[in-house]
Amino acid sequence: MKAARLYAPGDLRYEEVDIPEIGAGEVLIRVKAVGICGSDPARVMLKGTYSYPTTVGHEFSGEVVQLGQGVKSLKAGDRVTIVPLIPCGDCDYCAIGEYTLCDDYSYYGSREDGAMAEFIAVKERNVLKLPDEVDLESGACTDPVSVALHAMRKVDMRGGDTVAVLGVGPIGGFAVQWARILGARQIIAIDIVDDKLSVAREIGADLTCNSTRDDPVEFVLSHTAGAGVSRVIEMAGSRVTQEQSIRMAKKQGRIAFCGISYDDLVLPRKTLDQLMRKEATLVGSWNSSFAPLPLHEWHTSLHFLSKGQIQCFPLISHRLPLSDAPEIFRKIWTRDGTFNKVLFMP
Repeated sequence: MKAARLYAPGDLRYEEVDIPEIGAGEVLIRVKAVGICGSDPARVMLKGTYSYPTTVGHEFSGEVVQLGQGVKSLKAGDRVTIVPLIPCGDCDYCAIGEYTLCDDYSYYGSREDGAMAEFIAVKERNVLKLPDEVDLESGACTDPVSVALHAMRKVDMRGGDTVAVLGVGPIGGFAVQWARILGARQIIAIDIVDDKLSVAREIGADLTCNSTRDDPVEFVLSHTAGAGVSRVIEMAGSRVTQEQSIRMAKKQGRIAFCGISYDDLVLPRKTLDQLMRKEATLVGSWNSSFAPLPLHEWHTSLHFLSKGQIQCFPLISHRLPLSDAPEIFRKIWTRDGTFNKVLFMP
């Protein structure tokens, strides 16, 4: 089969490898669509994976083609997606269903071979069937949809809240849609790319701000009678937007840092003073929950995808052959072009 394999940071190769063999409790999946996650460019171009070579990619959908011994919940021909995190099952956090906090987890696409390939071997427990109403491209977006839902739940989003989303790439775009579903009174989308802001308006944002032209804090304050918003979702991972997110929050507001940061954050004294005096709550949001209780965020995401209330197509900017992967990762890393959700079709 063909696969995109990382040999070192910046050294991604499209090459022929053996189709993976499956063991007991695993299934072989033919990959139909696989997306570039917001974390993938830095993984491929800068940070690297945990061993080499590694097939990258973890956001995907496909079709089950082979069952390992003992697999009972799936059959050949099932259309599926997968939860990429593999919890250890033994640590204190796994014992209470907080799998994203697992002390000894593995992960498809960084610690195990991933989905930028024609086939992938996956543990049965990580596989979710797609509802009939969910197409394969949308199925490949279930991960970012679930990550966005997790962030909304971390800020305890409620009907009537005012919301600002900083960074409206794919996950930010899904956060905008979740805010609408959960009953936000006003949704403000902030980014530096006009095309992404246009999409944000299409999928539910009431107001948009290009922060290269307007100060986003002043923009938010001017549209909230100086009060700020009650919920802030920071998706850009920039120290600039992280600091701004605190300043645009309302008194007793809640702020979630969800964007992956690659730089130190030093808060100006006045911003730190605001955080304390407003008694705002700053929370981290990492990955998504797939424990049965209190809410399986992946099942919830698939439900709203099946009802058409979460839309993926407006956020998909590219559909490409997998052979383009090395060049596309280079272009994304060097900002050579505008990209939103990129899907490869192996």
